[in-house]
Amino acid sequence: MILAFFGRGSFVDSIAEEALLWQTIVAGFALLLGVVSIVRVHWGRLRTRHRDWFYSVTLLVCMAVMSVSGVVFGIGSGTLFDNLFMNIQAPMMSTMFSILAFFIASAAYRAFRARSAQSAILLLTAILVMLGRIPMGQLIYQHLPDWANWIMIVPSVAVQRGILIGAALGAASMSLRVILGIERTYLGGS
Repeated sequence: MILAFFGRGSFVDSIAEEALLWQTIVAGFALLLGVVSIVRVHWGRLRTRHRDWFYSVTLLVCMAVMSVSGVVFGIGSGTLFDNLFMNIQAPMMSTMFSILAFFIASAAYRAFRARSAQSAILLLTAILVMLGRIPMGQLIYQHLPDWANWIMIVPSVAVQRGILIGAALGAASMSLRVILGIERTYLGGS
C-alpha cells in the first residue's frame, strides 16, 4: 500500500487492489471474531454472576437489538436502526465527548503552566490557535487566523501522522502476538 501511494504502475496497482480486497475480507472476519469474543466474555460473566453482571446484560441486549434492527429493517434513513442510532447512540457519544472535553480542559490547565521551554512553547501555540479560531483574534491581529491555520495544518498534521504510524505499528505487533499465540487476553481471561 505504501508503494502504491508513492509510485504508480500496473504491477504495484494490482498488488494494492489485491491487498485492499484481502483487507476487507480480514476486517469482516475480525469483526465477527470481535462479536463472538464479546458475547463469550459477557455470557461467562452472566453465568458466574460477576459483580457487574447487569452491565453485561445491558451490552448483550443492546448489541442484539441494534444488530437485529439493522439486519431486519435495514440501515437507511428513517429505519428503526437509524432512529435507535440517532436518538440513543449519538447522544451517548456526545455525552462521552463532553465529559472528555472537561478532562482535557483540566489536563490543559495543569500542562499549560510555563515551567520549562517546552511547556512555554506549548502554551504560546495553544494561545495562538485559540485566538486565531475566534473572531476577536482577527481584531487583535489580522494575520492571526492565518498563523493558527498554519499551525493546525503543518505541525499538527505531522504529529497526527506520527501518532497514526505508531498506532498502526502497535496494532500490527498486537496482531502478530495474537496470531503467534503469545497474547491470550482476548480469550476472556483476566
